[in-house]
Amino acid sequence: MSIESLKESVRNVPDFPQKGIQFKDITTLFKSGDNLLEISEMLYEQYKDRGITKIVGIESRGFILGPVLATRLKAGFVPIRKPGKLPAPVYEESYGKEYGRDLIQIHQDALSENDIILLHDDLLATGGTMRAAYHLTKRFNPKKIFINFLIELEDLKGREIFDKDTEVTSLIKYGI
Repeated sequence: MSIESLKESVRNVPDFPQKGIQFKDITTLFKSGDNLLEISEMLYEQYKDRGITKIVGIESRGFILGPVLATRLKAGFVPIRKPGKLPAPVYEESYGKEYGRDLIQIHQDALSENDIILLHDDLLATGGTMRAAYHLTKRFNPKKIFINFLIELEDLKGREIFDKDTEVTSLIKYGI
């Protein structure tokens, strides 16, 4: 299987969630067991020697591959969620995205300074959600933070908002 065949499995949904947005629907990609296995293998190979101790997945689609990769890497999984979903004390971060403002939260005891973190989400567009997640995880002063996306919309240049010394990777790229 190739990146091109994975790319072709992603459905485009025009004008969702609002007019002018070209939504990349990954449910069509994930409904194939072969695709899931291939993506899992690719991510594992990319991060197996990085010493990652925690995968931090962003609600909600970061919850799909995040735990799968955490299991493969023998790392823990930590969710970043929308307000009101986490039961213990949280840190929170507000951010802008393509079509409005939002807020995300993480438990205050979720990470430590000894962690090597892989932040994972499904899609990099303008980067607002991941930048907020990056700021949340930096509060814990971890040893290292890596950022990974399944899909990147290169034309939107979202990776440019991250520090130059932060490794940002994506498996499937659209644009340019």
